[in-house]
This record gives sequence, structure tokens and C-alpha cells, in this order.
Amino acid sequence: MSTVTMDKIVSLCKRRGYIYQSSEIYGKLNACYDYGPLGVELKKNVKEVWWRAMVYEHDNIVGLDAAILMHPKVWEASGHVEGFHDPLVDCKQCKNRFREDEIDPKKLAIRQCPICGTKGSLTDARQFNLMFKTHMGAVEEKSSVIYLRPETAQGIYVNFKNVMDSSRLKIPFGIAQIGKAFRNEITPGNFIFRTREFEQMEMQYFVKPGQDEDIFEEWKQKRMAFYDRMGIRKEKLRFHQHGPNELAHYAKAAFDIEYEFPIGWKELEGIHNRTDYDLSRHQEYSGKDMSYFDDVNRERFIPYIIETSAGVDRTLLTCLVDAYEEEKLEKDTRTVLHLDPKLAPIKAAILPLVNRDGMPDIALNIYHDLKKYMNVFFDQGGSI
Repeated sequence: MSTVTMDKIVSLCKRRGYIYQSSEIYGKLNACYDYGPLGVELKKNVKEVWWRAMVYEHDNIVGLDAAILMHPKVWEASGHVEGFHDPLVDCKQCKNRFREDEIDPKKLAIRQCPICGTKGSLTDARQFNLMFKTHMGAVEEKSSVIYLRPETAQGIYVNFKNVMDSSRLKIPFGIAQIGKAFRNEITPGNFIFRTREFEQMEMQYFVKPGQDEDIFEEWKQKRMAFYDRMGIRKEKLRFHQHGPNELAHYAKAAFDIEYEFPIGWKELEGIHNRTDYDLSRHQEYSGKDMSYFDDVNRERFIPYIIETSAGVDRTLLTCLVDAYEEEKLEKDTRTVLHLDPKLAPIKAAILPLVNRDGMPDIALNIYHDLKKYMNVFFDQGGSI
């Protein structure tokens, strides 16, 4: 396989109509991207494969599409208003901004800027909330403050009872969702690996306390197997267990599925045992009962949650990187994407090579027949 760099992926994506920089004619908008004709098809296919694996192939998992805008108390209960911060430092010399925890400790000790190299130029860290804040209604005042959701999970938690009652589900069961989320990242970058507007594919699985550890292990293996189904090379995937210093405040256990990107081993998906933290917090802040009654064992409890959380954009980037190859020809080199057929933006190409015996008309009829069922490409240029 050829050496893949992020620059090569970015170039291919723009050249072939997968991904463009947002608002490019106005000088672009940093860390925001638009999906072109091939990109939007690939993105749709990634989501469809995930939805089939998570919802259609399980009897006890259903879907949800929660609103992006939610009551601000949701984010108070979840801890995002108080604790969803990154430590921000500025360089007084070059005016760049950084996350304090991403600066080399040796440089941080002497307050040296990682960009311009000026010593003593970094400010003290201040906490920077990553949520985008806006206002609802005609008047911009404190009571009208609302947030663009930083994750899709909370929409599932607040609808736990609605979904359970309307779908007549019994624990264990899951709720899956694909949707947009927004984070005002201090240092986004590496193309679509980390952006401020992104799309998540999350499933929250509600289980009885005491059964959580076994079910957590089951979902770890299921999620790793999913990427094999997508055609991702096994040797490029691994688990990373969160140590005590990495665990989120809500997590009993957490594993990342990591992929070896051109920028190194990075998180592709997270699997978390969130215990009863989320439902307990929403019960406390809303005053509504979030417990579950087990009518077989005649007991009531607040369910534990096993979460699988992946990003659409990051998964798509993984597929592009993993499929990329440069083939050496006799006098040239061509770029090839070995995408799994399930993911391929174009499923078939109709290419009549001769312009006689009614061949173009036959080919065009085949094209129109197939077009009803899949994305098909047609070209009667006469050469391949």
C-alpha cells in the first residue's frame, strides 16, 4: 500500500468532489466542511450501514431523532454548563490559542509558545466552555439563552421513558440516533478528524445494574467486528482502555476503538459504561421518575447505560484513508479507492464503447433502469 498522508486525502477529496472547505469563495471558514456529490453519497452509505447494524439487526434497539435545541436545564443536569471546558492559553506574541493540556510540558514550564517559540509569552490558563450559545426568541437576554447540543446522547436520555412506554420495550434495550452536534473546539484540525460541526452515530443501551459488565464486553466485540464488515483492515485497529486519569466523571469503564491514521493512532469510536449517572441526574433536575420496574423480579431500579459513540465524519475519513492506494502504471501513477461495495458512492458505471448497432440506446436504458435503485454513472465518451 502507498504511504497515505492527510494532504493526499484532502487533495483527492476536493479534486473528486468528496469534500470541500466551507465558504471557500469568501476565504473559507476554519474547521467547517461541505460534502460534495460523491462525499454526500459516501456519508449516506456510512450512516445506512451503521443503522442497519445497530437497529435493523437487533430486536431490542429502536431509533430516535431528537431536536438539536433542548431545554437549557438538560445541559445543567448533564454537567455540560458547569464542566464542559478546556483549559485555554494565549500567546501574547503571535496571538495563537492553544489547549494547555496539548502543549509540551517542557515548553509549558517556561511559558514558551509552540508556534512562534517566544519564551514567557503564554498566558495563564482559563476555562473555556465548548458549547455554542445562542438565544431563543426575539429578545437576547439571560432567560432566553439556549445551546446547540454538544452531543446527541442527552436527547436519548430525556426520551428514555417516552420510547420505553410507546415501544413497549423491556430492559435490556437500546435507542440509536444519528445527528448533528456542535463543539467550539479551541484547536480543531486534521481535516474532518476534528471539526466544530459534526455528526454522531450513538447508541445508548439500558441494562440492569449487575449485568452491565458482561453487556459492556459484548458491545466492545460487536463494535470492533462492525469495522471489519466495513472492510477496514484489522491490523489498523486496536482497543485503548481508559486509565483512571482518563476516565470521564460518569464512566465506570471506557474503551476506545483506535485506527492508525496518518497522524497516528487516534480514537475512532468510544464504548462507555456510564452507570446510572445520566438518568439519575435527569431525575434529580427534572423531578421526574426515571426508574424502571422489573415486573418479573418485582424490583425497581435506575438502569445503567452502555454507550457506543462514533462520528460519521471520522468514520468516513477512516474509510477514505484505509481504501487509498496509488497504483504505479507504466508511465504514470493513479489514485485508487478500494472502498467496500456497501460504501461506494457509485455502484455501477455504464460505458458504451461503440456508437453503433443501437448500443448507446441500450446502455442508456440499462442506466435508467438501474438508476431507480442505486447511484449509477453513465458516460458514452467512447474510451475508458
